[in-house]
Amino acid sequence: MSDSRRQRLADRVRLGLEREIVTGDLAPGSRLDEAGLAERYSVSRTPVREALMQLAAGGLVEMRPRQGALVAAIGTFELAEMFEVMAELEALCGRLAARRMTPRERTGLAELHAACGPYLDGADADGYYALNLRFHEAIYAGSHNAFLEQETRKIRHRLSPYRRMQLHRPGRLSDSHAEHGRVVAAIAAGEQELAGRLLKDHVAIQSDTFVDFLATVGKQAERGRPDAGREPRPVDTTH
Repeated sequence: MSDSRRQRLADRVRLGLEREIVTGDLAPGSRLDEAGLAERYSVSRTPVREALMQLAAGGLVEMRPRQGALVAAIGTFELAEMFEVMAELEALCGRLAARRMTPRERTGLAELHAACGPYLDGADADGYYALNLRFHEAIYAGSHNAFLEQETRKIRHRLSPYRRMQLHRPGRLSDSHAEHGRVVAAIAAGEQELAGRLLKDHVAIQSDTFVDFLATVGKQAERGRPDAGREPRPVDTTH
């Protein structure tokens, strides 16, 4: 089997498991048996193993000695904290990008934004997400701060499944695209504070929408860690 085909199969398994974990269909502590998953997805155990390792790197799966792969538990409070940090990091990237992006980088960002448009008509959330990721990474790179880019990518990877699932909510694709448009305009105009504020709001999704998101994963979270029942810290959306 070629490396590219094996990777495609691993991605298919990963995305399927990722969706089930984030939505709570696979409860925290559930054992992920390689043989059973290979049969279920009609693949060999190799792509299943690769998918599980990718999920473990993202924090959705725990690899335990003598137990194998288990669905990790993530509490609502922890999710709120991670999104809070992510919002601040992206805001900083946006401010620096508005100041430091080259004309060529700004053109590239606008082109990525435009390329996302067709996915709205087809309601293709997964296709949109792939370009959405490139859009945000272009802003990280545009900060011209290698350390900040690296750290932002790390937490982005950790939250990637949850950010991906938000795009499946009704109306979220068009809202996300509109928010991106305002970010592009602010960066193009060199408006640092506005770019940062827009990106912070974009990630935090502002109060009610953010609470709605937590509700979609609440089934998973509330069956998880003991701190999951704690009241999540409000996300600061005041400026």
